Amino acid sequence: MCPGQHAHAGALKRAIESIDRLAEHPLYASQSLRLTWESAGQMPAAEGATPRQTLRHKEPCQPRPNFGAIDDLESGWVQTPPAHRRRKRQKTGVKLSGYATDGDVIRHSAGGVLCQLRRIWGTPTMTHIAVIGAGITGITTAYALARRGYAVSVFDKNRYAAMETSFANGGQLSASNAEVWTRWGTVMKGMKWMFNPDAPLLVNPKPSWHKLSWMAEFMGNIPDYEANTIATAQMAIAAREHLLDFASEVGMDFDMEQRGILHVYKKQSEFDHARRVNVLLEKAGLERREVSAEEVQKLEPTLQTETLGGFYTESDFTGDIHSFSRKLSAACENMGVTFHYKSVVSEIHHTGTDVRLDWKEGNAKNSEVFDGIVVCAGVASKTIAEQLGDRVNIYPVKGYSITVNLDDAASQEAAPWVSLLDDEAKVVTSRLGKNRLRIAGTAEFNGYNLDIRDDRIKPLRDWCEMFFPAVSTEHCVPWAGLRPMLPSMMPKVGPGKKPGVFYNTGHGHLGWTLSAATAQGVADSIDATRMKNAA
Repeated sequence: MCPGQHAHAGALKRAIESIDRLAEHPLYASQSLRLTWESAGQMPAAEGATPRQTLRHKEPCQPRPNFGAIDDLESGWVQTPPAHRRRKRQKTGVKLSGYATDGDVIRHSAGGVLCQLRRIWGTPTMTHIAVIGAGITGITTAYALARRGYAVSVFDKNRYAAMETSFANGGQLSASNAEVWTRWGTVMKGMKWMFNPDAPLLVNPKPSWHKLSWMAEFMGNIPDYEANTIATAQMAIAAREHLLDFASEVGMDFDMEQRGILHVYKKQSEFDHARRVNVLLEKAGLERREVSAEEVQKLEPTLQTETLGGFYTESDFTGDIHSFSRKLSAACENMGVTFHYKSVVSEIHHTGTDVRLDWKEGNAKNSEVFDGIVVCAGVASKTIAEQLGDRVNIYPVKGYSITVNLDDAASQEAAPWVSLLDDEAKVVTSRLGKNRLRIAGTAEFNGYNLDIRDDRIKPLRDWCEMFFPAVSTEHCVPWAGLRPMLPSMMPKVGPGKKPGVFYNTGHGHLGWTLSAATAQGVADSIDATRMKNAA
């Protein structure tokens, strides 16, 4: 081993010994903990061992730590005694002198090595959780539960994860788009555009009890417009950090572009409304600044249309939801999560304390009892909730997208890299790597209907050709998905009426934006129920 590696190992040992002393604190003393470290260098491998040798080096240990029992420190492996199971959760958020802590994670640096000690909540009272749905909310929920020590089984009717609403959305992770739709202006636009087939918001006038009851509840939520907009923005801000943590832990690339999101305006009334919305977003803690028409052009030089100005949110970003979901599902499998793809859940029976699922996987009929269930089934959540005695009044709101394949150099040069949102047209863009531009938008109230209508796709092509005329739209892939929308425009996250039943659904047009926060939220809810049951 070279002298630099000796110094690196020494720094790591000092950091670990320091955190070992902290682990004796009553807050952490009787818990299962996981140690990770990060450094600027690489750890040399021991003979016959294959630790990950990357700049971001992480190795778990499963234990109430006794980090003095380190057998081959230089190899990057930490040997520790078996885990002690904790019985009662202590209060979090305790200030510990000399250490950075957020309650569940404590950190200490020494010699350029950052050590982190994360609480793992031991073996839960509810040990096996079923997650219904493998879209973005189902996959993030499975990951959030698995990293806390739960056994998880995921059920989805498709062959792969994220094959429906999480397949080709607009790509934005946008706290700046957190404004809920529950205001009279939305109602008036819906009525005005009802018979305009290419309108941004289209309502099929054919009545149904589901649609009418949903719309009545939607109008009933108008008084909560401001409070729900602020709450959604706060949730979106928290979600960004959780999602980046997930991606960092897995080490994935999902065509993320951290270039901010730029809202643009061509009509003064829309710009004035955006200023009023910005007051609410500022109350939520979002930094979003107004920019002039000249600044809009500087931020995105490829834009080829005149604007009045806009609002720019530097902290927002974009990414490929499908790529993220597939890679996070693979990470879940590596953590022991079981996936039942091409599986149709036929019956859900609540036994009083447990939940029994009956499902068909291929030609085989299966049944299993789970300690708990999380419903993350998108627009199918309404029917599942009815079986479980809950009312979750989700309506399917169809959205469309086109993925423009940038096959030639001229199109690649002419396509935007900064993500845009045209508030008047309700169109968003995301650059997904060098060769793809995603353009998405519109909202259609037309029941459980996945038909891809050309009169809804054409406005997206036309928008691209008006804003970016040098981009070739010869090769566009159209798509449509059903957003699971609740009348309040707020997701349902937490327990149902019966023990062991939980929901993480109803995110509407912000599933990608909110998913990581609501996954942590439902996992917290399951933790709290488990602790209550164990007390």
